[in-house]
Amino acid sequence: MSEIKNLKPECIWRNFYALTQVPRPSGHLEKVQQFLLDFAEKAGVQAYIDPARNVLMRKPATPGMENRKGIILQAHMDMVPQKTPESKHNFETDPIEPWIDGEWVKANNTTLGADNGLGVAAIMAVMEAKDLKHGPIDALITADEETGMFGANDLPEGELQGDILLNLDSETWGKFVIGSAGGIDVTATLDYKEVETDPEDVAVKVTLKGLRGGHSGLEIHEGRGNANKMMVRFVREAVESCEARLASWHGGNMRNAIPFKAEVVLTLPKENMETLKELVEDWKEDFTDEYKHIESGIEFFAEEVETPKTEVPVEIQDNLINAIYGCHNGVLRMIPSYPDVVETSSNLAIIDIEGGKASLKVLARSSREDMKDNIVKTLESCFNMAGMKVVTSGSYGGWDPNPDSEILHLLLKEYKELFGQDGIIQVDHAGLECSVILGKYPWLDVVSLGPTMKSPHTTTERALIETVAPFWELLRKTMEDVPVK
Repeated sequence: MSEIKNLKPECIWRNFYALTQVPRPSGHLEKVQQFLLDFAEKAGVQAYIDPARNVLMRKPATPGMENRKGIILQAHMDMVPQKTPESKHNFETDPIEPWIDGEWVKANNTTLGADNGLGVAAIMAVMEAKDLKHGPIDALITADEETGMFGANDLPEGELQGDILLNLDSETWGKFVIGSAGGIDVTATLDYKEVETDPEDVAVKVTLKGLRGGHSGLEIHEGRGNANKMMVRFVREAVESCEARLASWHGGNMRNAIPFKAEVVLTLPKENMETLKELVEDWKEDFTDEYKHIESGIEFFAEEVETPKTEVPVEIQDNLINAIYGCHNGVLRMIPSYPDVVETSSNLAIIDIEGGKASLKVLARSSREDMKDNIVKTLESCFNMAGMKVVTSGSYGGWDPNPDSEILHLLLKEYKELFGQDGIIQVDHAGLECSVILGKYPWLDVVSLGPTMKSPHTTTERALIETVAPFWELLRKTMEDVPVK
């Protein structure tokens, strides 16, 4: 596993490996914050934690370059904690186990954390470098980006001193992002009084797993299976044809990840058990056929369990099933002027129903504020008809593209000279902190870039080794050639 420290460029891979050994799931960042402060002290650069729990580092210009525009290098320190069902990994205490698989770096049964660990490692490489020419540099390493961009949202005004923001959180090498979607969390809740289960009924736990999951912004257009939306199709038929009753439902665990697993516990008359098991097999065949070109590891099975003492009342159960079935999920619209880019989408990310409480969580995204409002009202209308209370939180605006950006054109020029091909300008559907930071520092000239990663927010997350060296070369050259103030 430590072999990744020997990959080139050593300065990035060594720092990335060190970062993988420090637990840093969203919401539990104390260890990585101290790790970054200790690193900065050793590198001889100023560093501190701001009131939003972001880590800021500051490195003065190399002699003779004091008149250059200041660059802010930005990445986020937290990672999405996903693991395979068989993994015993504890993200709050255990290091990530990275390994080399051909041309990729992967992790052993967990997310790798290259999102956004490679960006943080690049910042560390810049901060410790003694042979790098550059103007004044600020580094902003934000807290809890994955759970709501809290570090960026609470970033104090007047904290940053640069003129240019290079966000290092993009995931396709050779593409330069100049715009991204905004987003908002939509949470629907309902309290209900449980009813006693018929003592003659039996119970079954039905599990759907093995889906690819994925990033709900970058991969929402690929048609990957959403475990919650797939499960509701089965549950509705089980209620209608097997007299099943819903006792509990747990699906998904991250607001910005397409859910790859869902479990429900159903009660039903004993004489209907064989019919339900046959129904499970029928749906397994249907799901396998429907997703045969997208999903390859679908598991769908039932197992008898101890009958719970209580369950969801019939009228509440039916309303919840209808709400889950009717909830919009996936792409709503593409950008008319960029027909290959998603404009508006929603992801039914998390469902928890048990013990008299029901909660449905959706992350909605759009690059247009009016369409973001439209998708929110669409979801609210669906949930309100089920008698649910709906609240929104964590709203952030989109990042409007600036094709005339000075730093963009410098990056494109350097990229063409270094690698002999044209860079690609892109607008992303994934949310980036750039929009939030621009709201507080509107004069910044902003571009996002990074090496290639695949399947962030999943246990198949991987980083393409061959793209990290040219990414570092371009970053170095751009800082050396940054224009004067």
